Amino acid sequence: MSSYERFAHVYDELQVDIPYDKYVEWVLQHAPCNQFPNLLDIGCGTGVLSLLLTRAGYSVSGIDLSENMLSIAAERFADVGIHVPLFCMSMDELEGFEALDVVTIAIDSLNYVLQEKAVYATLERIYNALKDGGQLFFDVHSLYKMNDIFLDSPFTYDNGDISYVWHTEPGDFEHSVIHQMTFFVRDAVSDLYERFDEEHMQRTFPIEQYMTWLRTIGFNHVEVTADFTDDAPEYESERIFIRAVK
Repeated sequence: MSSYERFAHVYDELQVDIPYDKYVEWVLQHAPCNQFPNLLDIGCGTGVLSLLLTRAGYSVSGIDLSENMLSIAAERFADVGIHVPLFCMSMDELEGFEALDVVTIAIDSLNYVLQEKAVYATLERIYNALKDGGQLFFDVHSLYKMNDIFLDSPFTYDNGDISYVWHTEPGDFEHSVIHQMTFFVRDAVSDLYERFDEEHMQRTFPIEQYMTWLRTIGFNHVEVTADFTDDAPEYESERIFIRAVK
């Protein structure tokens, strides 16, 4: 799993196209906050989604493996006077939570868990932390995105302040990829660019595998959609959304 080191400080600027509001709508549609108030945001990152969920009415806590991400999230919440408990923790070692109403793992965070047993452990620990009737919401990259779109690199980006060159190559596991990213970030004072490099690894699994794991663990209802819609996944769907009820 990636710890998001220097990348944490440019993450938000590079994620402006993600429709976080649609994620909140998805959760609210199935788990309204007046009935399911206690929510854990796993892989909360810089806290963008956690803040939106808090403003929507949920009592939110967050965990993330990256201390840098959590530091930025804490500043975000402090700036608006909102308290969100944050914990530095690997999702496959989740502990200390019980009787949760809702758990979210948003924006392909689960794809950073590479080992099958760790993915299963993550889902099992979430199940144990949810109350009966509690719901899990998460999304993952599709096989098509992992095996076709990601491997059509290099990708480039330049907005004047941040530039990157992003190369990808197949990972060690089936349906996995290694992201090798070189960033150039402009210093506002010196007007010079600083370079840094990061390497991230992601892995996904067939939809049927996620469903089998969830049902084996004990979730009694599993619903699958794609690409921020209510539609079932198709071959060229890029992001798979899964909701499971304990």
